[in-house]
Amino acid sequence: MSDTHVDAEPGAAGSGLGARGSAPLLDVRGLTAGFDIGGRFVAAVTNVSFHLTGGETLCIVGESGSGKSVTALSLIKLISRPGRIAAGTVTFSGRNLLTLGEREMQRVRGAEIGFVFQEPMTALNPVLTIGSQIEETLRVHGKATRRTARARAVELLDAVSVPEPRRRVSEYPHQLSGGLRQRALIAMALACDPRLLIADEPTTALDVTIQAQILELLRSMQQKLGLALLLITHDLGVVAEMADRVAVMYAGRIVEHAAVTDLFAAPKHPYTQGLLASIPGGAPGSRLRAIQGTVPTLGSLPPGCSFTPRCPHRFEPCPTAHPGDTQLPPDGVLRPEGGRSFRLQAEVPHTVKCYLHGPAVESA
Repeated sequence: MSDTHVDAEPGAAGSGLGARGSAPLLDVRGLTAGFDIGGRFVAAVTNVSFHLTGGETLCIVGESGSGKSVTALSLIKLISRPGRIAAGTVTFSGRNLLTLGEREMQRVRGAEIGFVFQEPMTALNPVLTIGSQIEETLRVHGKATRRTARARAVELLDAVSVPEPRRRVSEYPHQLSGGLRQRALIAMALACDPRLLIADEPTTALDVTIQAQILELLRSMQQKLGLALLLITHDLGVVAEMADRVAVMYAGRIVEHAAVTDLFAAPKHPYTQGLLASIPGGAPGSRLRAIQGTVPTLGSLPPGCSFTPRCPHRFEPCPTAHPGDTQLPPDGVLRPEGGRSFRLQAEVPHTVKCYLHGPAVESA
């Protein structure tokens, strides 16, 4: 397979150290995952690398079909056949999760890594009460006995601002609103005090008011518990509100990575520029800008940069070879973070896969 990845030596450039030099809690290197279809492997995620430190929020953003959810599910080995992970490492707390067996992974999921799934109505069991599902999570990981689990479930629902938690704990998913189901999922994900929370499109299909409440809940729980947060979204408003760093995905690859202020102030990849330009906000009556063309299907990606057919700046060698990462000088913006301490964004490298910014070709 092409797009193999060679791990850097510890502490070397590209080793995945956090922005402040701290060792990452999660370090993903060269992750390639996809599906065996018609006798061949079709990659949905190719050579993806990123890291996340404790207390930090990384947003992975991109259109539907860009590989965001496959990336998230691959981290905890929930890609079922015909899907499979073909290459890479996922190091969490010093262990490569991809080498662990299913029994070991069951001890990691929920206890050390919480996951908020995209659709609460399908993620929750419709024939079990909300309370019984939270209680099962607690008992499986040894966080409560049968006698104490119900009281703890009530506490968790109360912690995520579910009204009347003593009553709600006995209700079924269909009896709750979309916002309350999402809160219940977050309560389940946080039940065992994980160090990392992965939230896959946690505000999809919720109205604007409920979206804001869910984001504020995630932020407050992160600050209270010191969680690392990996947030998967297609919504740039969510990114602006929540992210410390942003990874932009297109057709299975991370094409740009930067501090959130750098990305919004000075996007470098033509795809990122197109995404930001398409945000409504001009004068009343002005035309909305859109990225021309459509996302290519995974089974028929162009041989070079996948964005080439839609790119207004394409030139040789864009159609023939995948660009590698080019690291750009950071802009060095200092910003307030909504109650958090100031963070120097210049500490975060700005990288882009684009020949407009460098001659690097992706390793083969």
